[in-house]
Amino acid sequence: MNFTDLNFVKAYIRMADDGWNQGWHERNGGNLTYRLTPAEVEESKPFCADNAEWKPIGADVPELANEYFLATGSGKYFRNVKDFPDESFALIQVDDKGVNYRILWGLTAGGRPTSELPTHLMNHAVKVACGQTENRVIYHAHPANIIALTFILPLDHEVFTRELWESATECPVVFPDGVRVVPWMVPGGREIAEATSVYMKECNAVVWAHHGLFCSGTTFDETFGLMHTIEKAAEILVKVRSCTATKVQTITKQDFIDLAKAFGVKLAY
Repeated sequence: MNFTDLNFVKAYIRMADDGWNQGWHERNGGNLTYRLTPAEVEESKPFCADNAEWKPIGADVPELANEYFLATGSGKYFRNVKDFPDESFALIQVDDKGVNYRILWGLTAGGRPTSELPTHLMNHAVKVACGQTENRVIYHAHPANIIALTFILPLDHEVFTRELWESATECPVVFPDGVRVVPWMVPGGREIAEATSVYMKECNAVVWAHHGLFCSGTTFDETFGLMHTIEKAAEILVKVRSCTATKVQTITKQDFIDLAKAFGVKLAY
């Protein structure tokens, strides 16, 4: 049996490959992290190196002390995750203070975890600190339509959310907390990590202007489904805007109230 035969690793690989097939990961774009359960950690131990060097995370995440994560590699291509998993991602462990990590498996051709590891881990830490301990997946990709909207819509949380909600009836049910929008920032740095973590306390989807989408969830299916739903709504909106400057009809405020009541959700806006 290999590490890649473990069920959670197979699910991780499938999600990465699904994202590639959607066209969300040009070249080495995007990254995916997953926080292991205690049972999955035990399953992984026979495949772990025990002499790996500790390296600084670039952020302090004491909430994640001694936690284990799967993380795609910096400069690695999502298109290769399925065929060359041991070269494309890694199993890492955070130290007992939450300031360093070490690679226990993977990245056999060299390299390090994604350059946005500080952003991912800071946001995993936020979810843990908020009591959302079942939230284990964080996914960043570059879906074209949501990026396109950041050039034509105000970078306003409510405006973005309502436009997406109006684009497809299921949207308010799938993400009732809405989306938040971060203006353009240098990727991989502390500034964008901190800005995103503020909003991750409130919702599971943050739009990075002119860059992409950052989503979180409890499972691979839930997280991928969230991004897929948002991007499909964005695609519909792009098509509508390409056809007309004015909507002839749309989902009204009362419609949203009725929808929320029918599905038992509380809408953020």
